[in-house]
Amino acid sequence: MAIKHFLQFSDFTREEHNYVFERAAWIKKEFKSFNKYWPLEDRTLVMIFEKASTRTRLSFEAGMHQLGGAAIYLNTRDSQLGRGEPVEDAAQVISRMSDLVMIRTFEQDIIERFAKHSRVPVINGLTNEYHPCQILADIFTFIEHRGSIQGKTVAWVGDANNMCNTWLQAAEVLDFKVNVSTPPGYELNPDLIKGVNTAHYDVFADPMDACRGADLVTTDVWTSMGFEAENEARMKAFADWCVDAEMMAVANAGALFMHCLPAHRGEEVTAEVIDGPQSVVWDEAENRLHVQKALMEYLHLGRIETK
Repeated sequence: MAIKHFLQFSDFTREEHNYVFERAAWIKKEFKSFNKYWPLEDRTLVMIFEKASTRTRLSFEAGMHQLGGAAIYLNTRDSQLGRGEPVEDAAQVISRMSDLVMIRTFEQDIIERFAKHSRVPVINGLTNEYHPCQILADIFTFIEHRGSIQGKTVAWVGDANNMCNTWLQAAEVLDFKVNVSTPPGYELNPDLIKGVNTAHYDVFADPMDACRGADLVTTDVWTSMGFEAENEARMKAFADWCVDAEMMAVANAGALFMHCLPAHRGEEVTAEVIDGPQSVVWDEAENRLHVQKALMEYLHLGRIETK
């Protein structure tokens, strides 16, 4: 199979995503049944981190171990990448010593350049622009709880960040709609959602309007990693974009709440919502593990018939 990367959600077709969700369900079931499944035995995943992480490192490292392989952690501060080695050179070397590479970094351009010179599949563990693995987990979680997301409505409340951009890509690929509400000055960047038809999203000035009739309400921290200098200004600008019980009440009956975590109760979401009965944040967090196992299996081995 030709080398395939997962750098943006739009890198996969609808059929490919549905395949990964199907495999994730099977792999999760086998794992929960204590059935050993080692399709990546003796294979190696290299994890390159320029941005700190809890969930990304744990889910990929544990996931590779559970598939029978090994995961190696590299921090750019402790490697030649942090001393000015060209990304292109690092890609040539690292990809000759491993079978998969996951990168969590700042600019999307870095991971695109790495992938261009890699001999093995590269996975985006997060960039400033996109977070495809998280949206994989979110949609898989929605499917587990409510079935297909096709034709549904997702409300995005908060910053038009990497999560929001990826939700819009997912809406285009999987045929659902996103209602976006951001504070003035923090709107969508058209350059980052190229290819997304406007039929798949609407923009609302009032977050209550965005949540009205939604099947899923989701948000993220007000200040993403790398934007800490803007924290004080963001606290003021986002004050009315806190997901609360009133917003959940105007969503559809049975609407779910999601958050990629870590969360700040009392800022982007109230404790009543994130700790309430509509919240599936813990399932969502766990499912990073299972969808990424399915993703790594697919990128390295191609399609496998689900038993």
